[in-house]
Amino acid sequence: MLSACCFGAISIFVVLATRAGAPLLTVLALRYLLGSVGLFAIAGGLAVLREARGRLWRYLVLGGIGQALIAFGSLSALRFIPVGALVFLFYTYPSWIAVIAAMRGTERVTARLVVALLLSLGGVALMVGTPAHGSLHPAGLALALGSALLYALYVPFLGALGAGVRPTASGALITGATGVLFVLVGIAAALFGLGGDAVLTLRLQGEAFPPILALALVSTVVAFSAFFAGLAVLGPVRTGIVSTVEPFFASVLAALVLSEPLGARTLFGGAMIAAAVVLLQLRGGRASDQAPAAASN
Repeated sequence: MLSACCFGAISIFVVLATRAGAPLLTVLALRYLLGSVGLFAIAGGLAVLREARGRLWRYLVLGGIGQALIAFGSLSALRFIPVGALVFLFYTYPSWIAVIAAMRGTERVTARLVVALLLSLGGVALMVGTPAHGSLHPAGLALALGSALLYALYVPFLGALGAGVRPTASGALITGATGVLFVLVGIAAALFGLGGDAVLTLRLQGEAFPPILALALVSTVVAFSAFFAGLAVLGPVRTGIVSTVEPFFASVLAALVLSEPLGARTLFGGAMIAAAVVLLQLRGGRASDQAPAAASN
């Protein structure tokens, strides 16, 4: 529950930091760099590098690039859609994972799978709306759902990459690589004269630093540590079920902190998506409890 609430607060902290004038690239670079320092300390410092020997370049290049694309793409959607809509739309990724697994033949297409997919897509449709009731901005919709699809492709990669490596060590390597990648992107953006969200700077207003530090400490160090600690006790199935509190917490927090409307359509649509996630997780049997799991953000 703690990790889900910490992850659910990511969008809130990002909105507070960007409202204070911090470019999105700067916010993300600082979040991952500062968070990785804490995770490296928890995982044992340089021992992490020895543990991942032989696959370090995949962590640094593929893991970092994937995480960076997902983070920047999904949070860029906040320019067009509210926090609650982003979190609920991104949370369709378990359904996309199931679809991809079915297409690859690694999972049977069962009645439960079909019902879960219909629930998830129905929830998306309810949230997106119709022309008669207003709809989400198409750019925000594309960024949110595109990031969910990319994450669905990324999760199996993380499972294979982290085999035999402690989860906290994997988290430290991926967050560190992602932070370095954002710094490199910022340097390249400066060389080409790009601005907007692609600016990398430490010249920030004082109001921007508290949410950035909260992102690093709460939504990275505490979130990953609590997630992996709970995972060791509950297993991935129960952890996944508990984590469905994340979108609901994000929407409630957005209503309280950002004064975003919490309408019935958002609540019902999100409930349908959460029900689909739970249905997909409730497979039963010991095999599912041994499946690899990855942190959601």
